Amino acid sequence: MNKIRKGDQVIVLTGRDKGKRGTVAARVDADHLLVDGVNVAKKHVKPNPLKGTTGGIVDKTMPIHQSNVAIFNPASGKADRVGIKLLEDGKKVRVYKSSGEEIKA
Repeated sequence: MNKIRKGDQVIVLTGRDKGKRGTVAARVDADHLLVDGVNVAKKHVKPNPLKGTTGGIVDKTMPIHQSNVAIFNPASGKADRVGIKLLEDGKKVRVYKSSGEEIKA
């Protein structure tokens, strides 16, 4: 079970974007995430007349390792760790470690 999923609000803990908040746009692989507005790089793009794209310099969101982000807890307004709790009916749910309340996803 992934502790950080697509659509979660996260805060960057380390790197040049430390302190920025964003939403997880996608999981690239088991360890890397794409977060909106975080780790943005300039990319030089060649024009492609067959696809109708113009060339130039575009901003591209690059993947960030999941160990460098933490989930945002709106109740406390801070970053929080994620735990897994087993319910009586056998389902697993994600909870905030600080408060124990369930993460709404």
